[in-house]
Amino acid sequence: MIFLPRVVREKECRICGARSRNISESIGVCVNCLREKPEEALKIAERSHRESRARWGLPPEPPRTVGGIRCGLCDADCLIGEGESGYCGLRRNVGGRLQFLVDSERALLHYYLDAHVTNCCAAWFCPAGTGCGYPAYAVKNGPEYGYYNLALFFYGCSFNCLYCQNWSHKRLSDGKLTAADELIEYTLRDFRITCWCWFGGSPEPQLPFAINASQRILEEKPEKRIIRICFEWNGCGAPELVRRAGELAYLSGGNIKFDLKAYTPSVHRALTGRDNKRTLENFELIYREFYERRRDVPVLNATTLLVPHYIDEIEVAEIAEFIASLDPEIPYSLLIFHPDYLMSDMTITPRKQVERCYQAAKKHLKRVNIGNIALLGLAELES
Repeated sequence: MIFLPRVVREKECRICGARSRNISESIGVCVNCLREKPEEALKIAERSHRESRARWGLPPEPPRTVGGIRCGLCDADCLIGEGESGYCGLRRNVGGRLQFLVDSERALLHYYLDAHVTNCCAAWFCPAGTGCGYPAYAVKNGPEYGYYNLALFFYGCSFNCLYCQNWSHKRLSDGKLTAADELIEYTLRDFRITCWCWFGGSPEPQLPFAINASQRILEEKPEKRIIRICFEWNGCGAPELVRRAGELAYLSGGNIKFDLKAYTPSVHRALTGRDNKRTLENFELIYREFYERRRDVPVLNATTLLVPHYIDEIEVAEIAEFIASLDPEIPYSLLIFHPDYLMSDMTITPRKQVERCYQAAKKHLKRVNIGNIALLGLAELES
């Protein structure tokens, strides 16, 4: 295959006039202005969030209608008025009652088999990738070649990332309404499935389904069969649901991956449209309740996508310091960015940025990994 180099032109910050190939037009401002002039900078960035959500028929912000019906599944905490939908688009107020596209028995998702060892962000330390926890949590004393993860891709999300690499989750009409019974029967028929991984989108808007289906498969599987329950999410779910998901991951040998997208609140909001306070609180919740109970097979890990220019060594150092304040042994992956969705005017993460971020993380944490590293070869082709 021949890869043709992309030409990525310079853009200008609308506040300070700084120029860079990696100032995205969709954000419109540089990272320094986001940190130093957050109120002014966010007014510019938030326009792209409103416009992008309108394309998909989604509300620009979580509804706060007085007298509306509260959803409460995530920190959007939507108060949905008559005729309105929630931020994720999966619930609507019709005639004063919430109309659900999904519930605890049915979900809007797509599922498929992903062969071990997968490109999972936890594969460098988890049972499927290394055999750690064998025989309690792994079927082999080494990588589980010949076995599969059942990848469970949810439609809908509680964030609005402008660079989303799974942006197809916004096309809710493409999702298949799937019953918990279907997933359970499918898994019980195939002994090669050793993991369930809930991702998307993000699981938060459909956590009642994920928790119910996961609880059932653990109860209905043969006693000796290994099926680990894992979550990859943005972490903003209701704490009581996050706790229940954590318990399932802990009991089954699975893990929970938090995507810690940025630390500075204004940078996080510019990239995702949402706040990161609940995410950080829930990360600490999972650590406090489960991490120390199973240190040898970590139940908690974090990733950060190294968005060029915006997620630099300053953001990574802050995230790493936060993680280390809990435990410097918590696994942390830095993921190389590939341009997508509304930030396709960016480059792949430059090698120098990756190196600086890695060194910043290593100052605080003992277990740091670089994911998607093959993309660095493509980065060299960009001009």
